[in-house]
Amino acid sequence: MIRKIATVTLWVDDFKKAIHLYRDMLGLDLLTQPGEIPHFKVGDGMLVLVKGQPRQPADAFPPEFPLVTFEVSKLDKAVEELQAHGVVFESGIEQRRDSRWIKLCDPAGNLIELLEIIKTGI
Repeated sequence: MIRKIATVTLWVDDFKKAIHLYRDMLGLDLLTQPGEIPHFKVGDGMLVLVKGQPRQPADAFPPEFPLVTFEVSKLDKAVEELQAHGVVFESGIEQRRDSRWIKLCDPAGNLIELLEIIKTGI
């Protein structure tokens, strides 16, 4: 029945700042024209930004879980490039046997994650 996720939607309060992060810093392809609801190409799907304030439930568990995770090929390089642009991360790089990740907030406060899958040779 379901084959894949087609669209993920995030609420943002400032399109200009959000577009700057997702297009200019994270390198997503912006598919829409100025004045339209921003749609970005992500693999076979899309990330859509809509106007509004993101609101996390007060009883969220776990409270620090990201709304969306983007896979990157080289996490250290991605972190270095984003830090050069002044991006502040929520914590350092976390790791387990098969993956490494880091969390950051977009300009609207949406918690997002960058993930590197580690080839284990299995």
